[in-house]
Amino acid sequence: MISLSPRRLTLLLPALFLAGCKTVVMNPSGDVARQQASLIEVSTGLMLLIIVPVIFLTLFFAWRYRRNNTKAKYDPEWDHSTQLELVIWGAPLLIIIALGAITWISTHLLDPYRPLARIDKDRPIAADVKPLTVEVVALDWKWLFIYPEQGIATVNELYTPTDMPIRFKITSSAVMNSFYIPALAGQIYAMPGMETKLHAVMNKEGVYDGFSANYSGAGFSHMRFKYHGVSEQGFNDWVAKVKASGTALNKATYLDLEKPSEKEPVRYYASVEPTLYHDILNICVNPGQMCMDKMMAVDHNRINAAFAERNGEGSGQNVAEHANHGDMVGMGSKN
Repeated sequence: MISLSPRRLTLLLPALFLAGCKTVVMNPSGDVARQQASLIEVSTGLMLLIIVPVIFLTLFFAWRYRRNNTKAKYDPEWDHSTQLELVIWGAPLLIIIALGAITWISTHLLDPYRPLARIDKDRPIAADVKPLTVEVVALDWKWLFIYPEQGIATVNELYTPTDMPIRFKITSSAVMNSFYIPALAGQIYAMPGMETKLHAVMNKEGVYDGFSANYSGAGFSHMRFKYHGVSEQGFNDWVAKVKASGTALNKATYLDLEKPSEKEPVRYYASVEPTLYHDILNICVNPGQMCMDKMMAVDHNRINAAFAERNGEGSGQNVAEHANHGDMVGMGSKN
């Protein structure tokens, strides 16, 4: 029997801790995350083509030319080898070129804003397939998911059908955050007053972890949710369940939900005010606030009117008319 000393047991502790780590990032269930994992593997393999030989040769030279090895050839006059220079500079250059090409291609193919072209490597997306839209709002410290086509919303629970393209529209209520489901795709930041996007697809049914990947305050550690990849029938049944058991989500309900809270339980909303996500995005949920898109439309038209007047294309009265027109355009820009 092999006996292990306390010192050896101490050295094995890191390996024991690593044995409990989940490898979901390198073994995901969604096609986008799987492509990202493959990119990591290829990049790591290319870099190891240099790292491994360098480590091996460093150890070999230290052993081969040790002080007591009198058989090693000593040539103090040697100073150049064209063949060696070609290897030393050529191999890293080729690897850098390969990494650059892979990075350029993958940056475009895996752009989170780019609509998906395939369900997986064997199945392209048909032209008539419409992605499922999910509007994501990062709150303190919970996640709000709005399904505009189904007219429902949930807190800290996300359902989507497998093998269906998903289009996430992501924003935040107050502070910068990060939306991340490792089994589905890479993390995407959520920022107040801005909308980021993520296109992804889940290929395998199951329950997966989702969480915030960006520190956002005291309740950050508990800002987690469960993501359920289910069949199409399972998704329809879940939507029916939410409609039957949920309450209404309007501006007043949202303002109460928006208040900071930790370890928030799952909530269902059977109906959602149609313009709620727009108002969250444009920071105008509170009564009396002007929406940012309206404000920008007004400023845009005022600037245009001022330029027109300066260039002799209108009068002061025209400027006022342009500004008033801007107000009307801003009011109609919510859609």
